[in-house]
Amino acid sequence: MIIKGAEFIVSAADRRGFFRSEKPMIAVCGKSNVGKSSFINMLANRKRLAKTSAEPGRTRLVNYFDFGEFVLADLPGYGFARVSKAEKEKWARLLEDFFAEKENIAHVFSLADIRHEPTADDRTMIEFLYYHRIPFTVVATKADKLAKTRVKEHVRAIASAFRTGEGNVIAVSSETGRGKEEILALLDGIVSLAGEPAEEEEEDEA
Repeated sequence: MIIKGAEFIVSAADRRGFFRSEKPMIAVCGKSNVGKSSFINMLANRKRLAKTSAEPGRTRLVNYFDFGEFVLADLPGYGFARVSKAEKEKWARLLEDFFAEKENIAHVFSLADIRHEPTADDRTMIEFLYYHRIPFTVVATKADKLAKTRVKEHVRAIASAFRTGEGNVIAVSSETGRGKEEILALLDGIVSLAGEPAEEEEEDEA
């Protein structure tokens, strides 16, 4: 897949503002400061499409972007300690409402920091996707922060923690562009699959 352009569409603070589209919907989720904005900017070939911040917890809305062949939904980061309980509950409700419309979601990129063992929140997110049978790929961010010889070892550990195959974990770096071609190839398949007409149910014979 070649992404020729990407543009911000709209932000949603609750389910009433959710954006619906005929295009496949790709969601990006992960804990605060895992690198979601940097990942989105890498895919878009733009430095400031999604706003990055040194302070975790900046994304508090669902932000939608038009990537041409698909729409990308940037979800609020979870697991940030320095917010009120009420704010955490609001974010959790927003995520639950978003995934309640799972029939509109073609795929989820669930981001995890390759340098660290997945958190309890990370595991909960993956278990949620398994339970609701939402297709996902784990994106192991910040691969440039590890020695190249250690990347495979950490990918294996993340795959084991999430009970998924190593092939379903892609190590990426927004700094070096590592993993970008793998992600684009995966997106190509996701978009093609989403574009296939659903099998029509056979009509009952009279």
